[in-house]
Amino acid sequence: MAFKTLDDLSVSGKVVLVRGDLNVPMDGNKVSDTTRIDRLVPTVRDLLEKGASVVLMSHFGRPKGKKVGSMSLRPVTEALQSILGRDVTFAEDCVGESASEAIAKAGPGGVTLLENLRFHPGEEEDDTGFAKQLAALGDVYVNDAFSAAHRAHASTHALAKLLPAAAGRNMQAELEALDAALGSPQRPVAAIVGGAKVSSKLKVLENLVSRVDVLIIGGGMANTFLLAKGVSVGKSLCEADLAQTAREIIVRAEAAGCTIALPTDASIAPEFAPTDDAEVVPIDAVPEDQMILDVGPASAVELSAKLESCRTLVWNGPMGAFEIKPFDQGTVALAQTAARLTKAGSLVSIAGGGDTVAALNHAGVVDDFTYVSTAGGAFLEWMEGRELPGVAALEAAAAN
Repeated sequence: MAFKTLDDLSVSGKVVLVRGDLNVPMDGNKVSDTTRIDRLVPTVRDLLEKGASVVLMSHFGRPKGKKVGSMSLRPVTEALQSILGRDVTFAEDCVGESASEAIAKAGPGGVTLLENLRFHPGEEEDDTGFAKQLAALGDVYVNDAFSAAHRAHASTHALAKLLPAAAGRNMQAELEALDAALGSPQRPVAAIVGGAKVSSKLKVLENLVSRVDVLIIGGGMANTFLLAKGVSVGKSLCEADLAQTAREIIVRAEAAGCTIALPTDASIAPEFAPTDDAEVVPIDAVPEDQMILDVGPASAVELSAKLESCRTLVWNGPMGAFEIKPFDQGTVALAQTAARLTKAGSLVSIAGGGDTVAALNHAGVVDDFTYVSTAGGAFLEWMEGRELPGVAALEAAAAN
């Protein structure tokens, strides 16, 4: 993929519109998790050092094209100021006179935060007229919101056609990591796909079997694949209606030379709850009144061994119910193996998705992976092999 970065821009004395993702968790009027702000800061600082004025744009929540007081970005200003260590001027609207006045008030080299883009229906409609109103506020456009790149919205798509456009540092890091994972990876490539349901990741699985060498399936979705192979899974979470689909994916994987790895033993219990009485059984010996809640220790060893022989790993979804002990052990074992191999320089490891990030944090290895994406839907759609409108717009801008 070819796109321009901040290194390709001349921004001294210019106003740069930066599309970030400031849709951050709040506790009352306080930001409770600054991760997304932290990831945006390098782009802001880089532009300021180059002599630009920075205008930040973002969505927040789902106000559906109307002004909703509880979804204002104003409370985010305080956290931005604290992390940047400088004043941030807040604009009461994201277009028009109040936006222009706020940018003027911030002055050359200043930072302005515009009000929630989604207060205008034109944002989610990818409306060219609304994009032109945004474009009128600046000279250059930078998209640093990979997490919103799967949306064809005015601030991620139409706007990129109206101004010189480039990827911010976070977007650049995401795209380079994703290219290293599935675009032009070092082989063999392994993918770990976990989580509850095959139905939610059907397109991911269909795409991956033709692109990776080893596909490790865990979580509830592994139960559907086990059922498809004639294995009884007791009262485990399972989508019996998708057993035939799972069989078709297995056939496609075999034709593509992709090995599908499933658990060979399981950690079981009668219900989804913390327990000191979890039992480990062979995968074909799960009693009818028990549920599979994690891969067993033998599976953890076998699946970890598969990672040892791979050079690239893409991970989305936990291996079991990692939120409750002792059913975190399979996820933790694989995460620690991947982290060790990454630190040793023998594995490029890319992970993404909310549950995955939480699982890696739980295992204490989130900082040891090559790259961990904070994007949810965009990461999943990329794993499905879909074109992301926000990325396509940057590629088109680079080609012009």
